Amino acid sequence: MCICPSWLSFILYNPIRKAFTDRKKILDECGITPHSIVLEVGAGNGFLTEVVAQRAKKVYAVELQDGMVRKLKKRVQRFGDKVDIVQGDIASHSIGDECVDVCLMYYSFHEVINKNEAAEITSKAIKIGGILSIYEPTIEVKKSDMQKTTVMFEGMGFKKEMEWNRFFTRFVRLRKYKRINSNR
Repeated sequence: MCICPSWLSFILYNPIRKAFTDRKKILDECGITPHSIVLEVGAGNGFLTEVVAQRAKKVYAVELQDGMVRKLKKRVQRFGDKVDIVQGDIASHSIGDECVDVCLMYYSFHEVINKNEAAEITSKAIKIGGILSIYEPTIEVKKSDMQKTTVMFEGMGFKKEMEWNRFFTRFVRLRKYKRINSNR
């Protein structure tokens, strides 16, 4: 597993990536509306955070690395209180129970060390009827790994609504249909 260091963040936010990534389509696919409260896990330097903030009511952007957080703060400062940045590992930072409509994990869940804890925290944060969208890079995440992630979240009260595999990306969207008993 390799977490992109902040000094390489220019590869995450550049004109070529912007040209080849339809960020608005991602928001549509995730079900993000002007009324959505969104949890973005692995916000990085804000490549998606800024478009989420333009559309959503509120964004909780979780990012682990100091350098990325500094860049993220600059990128989203124009949104004021609409974006809350939570610096740390999602596996140890509870956002709250059933407080978000959508959780977006874009090329990030494979980098989480304690996946079970992270899955439990994000599952608890999503409202009943809420959406969890996970995008992963095909180079780093095999189809079987994506299936394991899907099954883990299904065990936490989610049902798969859609999935696809493309050349660079694997995607699954799940909807929360029930609460689970927590170990916390």
